Amino acid sequence: MIDYIKWIREKVGHDPIILNFSSAIIVNEKNEILLQKRYKDKNIWGIIGGIMNYGESSAETVIREAKEETNLDIDVDYLIGIYSKYFHNYENGDVAQTFTCLFKATVIGGNLQLDGNESHDLKYFSKDNLPTFLDNQHEEFVLDYFKGLKNIIK
Repeated sequence: MIDYIKWIREKVGHDPIILNFSSAIIVNEKNEILLQKRYKDKNIWGIIGGIMNYGESSAETVIREAKEETNLDIDVDYLIGIYSKYFHNYENGDVAQTFTCLFKATVIGGNLQLDGNESHDLKYFSKDNLPTFLDNQHEEFVLDYFKGLKNIIK
């Protein structure tokens, strides 16, 4: 499997591209959502997920990412929505428009565990106790879930 981001960036440099992501709202029995603190030095939280590898489906991507970031095995329940109106400027100068498939998922195995790389903390949050989010997109994901939205396109 090729490192798609590295491969495409070798061709286009820092020019704007479209990146495909898959993310999951993973909930526990109290309907609390699992969030991931992505930076050690910042109190910023985000949804579990990541960039699609070449050859993967959106569902396969989020299942892989959940395992890598949390050590949990998940099953995709349904599509919450497709989010394609966001843009991101990365610290290295890369620019991308993000296209994210957001799923609701259920834990079917594994034990919650930090990966030692991307995840610096993992915690479940209730609707009434949400933290500061990584960005507006992640906040929108969570709010749309708690509104009960499904099959939305933004």
